[in-house]
Amino acid sequence: MRLSLSSLFYKSPFENLQKHADKVKECAKLFMEASACHINADYEKFELLTDQVARLESEADDIKRNIRNHQPYGILMPVDKFQFFLYVKEQDNVMDDVEEALFWLSFRQQNIKKEVAADFQQLVESVIKSVEKLPELVRLAAIFFRTRSEENRKKVKSIIYDIRQGEHEADLLERELKAFIFKSINNAIEVFYLIRLVEKIGEIADHAENAADRMRGMIAR
Repeated sequence: MRLSLSSLFYKSPFENLQKHADKVKECAKLFMEASACHINADYEKFELLTDQVARLESEADDIKRNIRNHQPYGILMPVDKFQFFLYVKEQDNVMDDVEEALFWLSFRQQNIKKEVAADFQQLVESVIKSVEKLPELVRLAAIFFRTRSEENRKKVKSIIYDIRQGEHEADLLERELKAFIFKSINNAIEVFYLIRLVEKIGEIADHAENAADRMRGMIAR
């Protein structure tokens, strides 16, 4: 069966990708707020924020499935479809890791020890900075793929660089915090809990960087 010319064009897949990125950013902000609540032993608000994150994650999953299931065969996409779906996967992994880190944090209703609380919150804030740039990355990329403007391409690369730098900063903070935990805490269970929590939070930034790298591959010439 031949495809009509009009059927080759479809609304930009970046529309739903933008909606997904916005959900990821919103979820990350709630995570930062929830972690502060946990540190301050405000467990009631922490639970409310955890529920909100779970709701957003479910909404983001619906958008992700819509992206994957509604790209008809034969349509003209501004990017390689395989690379596009790899990007979707990494952006969605950011959301999954935010939720997973929150769940791990919830396993102990005991506020994080004051010796590590400030550094812990600094790590969270550093990680979230990278995640918050994803909606802008998607927005600028959509403009680039529509216009093929070199100026817009440079803007996309600038955001990618910022995300990479943010991940590098978070990685350094993660290493320093791990070292401090081993030196300052003697309880083995507490050490295991905190080290794994720090690793899970670091993985959020890792996937944000992976998403940025996927986008770099899509805009490469």
